[in-house]
Amino acid sequence: MQDEYYDEIKNNLIEDEIYSKVKDYSKEKHRVETYYKNGKLLNEAGNHYGEEIIKDYSKKLIREVNKKYNERTLRRMRQFYRKFCDKKWSTLSTKLSWSHYTELLPIKNDDEVLYYLNLCINYHIDVRSLREKIKNKEYNRLPIETKNKLIIEEEISVKDLVPNPIIIRNKYNIDIVTEKALHQLVLENIESFMKELGNSFSFIGSEYKIKIGDRNNHIDLLLFNIKYNCYVVVELKVTEFKVEYISQVQKYMNYIDINIKEASNNNTMGILICKRENKFVIEYCSDDRIAVRKYELVCT
Repeated sequence: MQDEYYDEIKNNLIEDEIYSKVKDYSKEKHRVETYYKNGKLLNEAGNHYGEEIIKDYSKKLIREVNKKYNERTLRRMRQFYRKFCDKKWSTLSTKLSWSHYTELLPIKNDDEVLYYLNLCINYHIDVRSLREKIKNKEYNRLPIETKNKLIIEEEISVKDLVPNPIIIRNKYNIDIVTEKALHQLVLENIESFMKELGNSFSFIGSEYKIKIGDRNNHIDLLLFNIKYNCYVVVELKVTEFKVEYISQVQKYMNYIDINIKEASNNNTMGILICKRENKFVIEYCSDDRIAVRKYELVCT
């Protein structure tokens, strides 16, 4: 029986080696399916013959198939099966590459894994971007309310997915004391900043000029979220949150709703980014359309 497990694992891997050379268009899907099947076999073999069986199989596979099938790779296959054999993962297991899954395997929280899985599938996120999101603890920075919504599959809005804190790249490693300087840092890496806010954002304008009465006003950043079909007003502050900041963002949002947005667009959302939050104040003056977040400067 021990050899039966080995022979099936070996044949699966040989088939995948051949398949990967011939069927380029779907080789990753085939590899994920192969590693999942072998993970199941390795799990069963381990239950029958103990942990040492993986080491034994690895030595033979390195000699007879390919040196990449070392003990670590076999254990990853088994870990992959154990994590994704639950029925709630079944429709997701073959939609990403094996490289995606190797980034996800170390994550112990199933809700966090599911978050990144859905993110990669829905927004076609590559392995490098996924690695960066995990490294920056994107899931951990989501509001608790958002995590609860994701668990019960409740509908979410633009502001739900805005992390806290928002990471802003600071390649100059300087103290930021003015809104102008903070604004400049954001603009220098606007693509990274928009990805940090969430997904599906497009850039409309910086210091976007609007006229209210006889006075000109400037919105720090005006974005548009394609998925949620709405404009997004972003205001940057280098001080602790103040009540009047909410009024300012509301005024800009109302202007966009009345003068800019089309009838087919959803109502404008707002993101207010401050150096520090004041949760006690925010609690009594918040607006459901506005996400209030603090920022964190990270040297690059």
